[in-house]
Amino acid sequence: MGDLDGIRVIACDIFGTTVDWYRGVRDQVAEVFGAAGVELDAGGFASAWRAEYLPSMRRVQDGSRGWAVLDTLHRESLDALLEEHGVALGEEDRARLVRAWHRLPAWPDSVAGLARLRSRFVVAALSNGGFALMTHLIKDAALPFDCVLSAELARTYKPAPEVYHTAAALLDVAPHEMLMVAAHGWDLAGARAAGLRTAFLERPEEKGPHQAADRPGDVPADLVVSSFPELATTLGC
Repeated sequence: MGDLDGIRVIACDIFGTTVDWYRGVRDQVAEVFGAAGVELDAGGFASAWRAEYLPSMRRVQDGSRGWAVLDTLHRESLDALLEEHGVALGEEDRARLVRAWHRLPAWPDSVAGLARLRSRFVVAALSNGGFALMTHLIKDAALPFDCVLSAELARTYKPAPEVYHTAAALLDVAPHEMLMVAAHGWDLAGARAAGLRTAFLERPEEKGPHQAADRPGDVPADLVVSSFPELATTLGC
């Protein structure tokens, strides 16, 4: 593996890298909106909601908002978007939409590829999702992770170095013994700055038709792959 020798842990981003957040959230938004008679494009709404993901976490990181788990940030962003569009939804529907992020389909290659990686490495989910969210999501999608390493454990969010360092410390490895796998340049940049090795996993359809996904030429990484099985093959699994 050359420069990748010595890796003991594979840490995988979840939203967009391991599961298809766009289709999963879009379809559940469509169900709720349809039942409530809301005439908004579900895909466009899902994309607008996801666009608030990083800004909401930056407010936690810069101290302008106190610590809160991702479910709370998702709810705040949801309420603001519904108000912006003049949509009145009851508490039950709003809570159901927040829980949509707990039930997302795995990409077709994720389960088999992760299983192969587990034959040689400890494979961890390292996500900004809260611990409960991640537990529910991984169980629902039958993802074969060895453990969940939520950003909640560090009480901050990726790409802050504390998240990556907490993950490494909890698994008793040095940062350079962990490979961060993600479909997002911002995540890999944070991991690299924290001393982790990095693998860019390209997901061209991750953001649906409304936004362009990150591309290999734009994302510095130690390794570039197009699926989890390809990553497993590259790492000798």
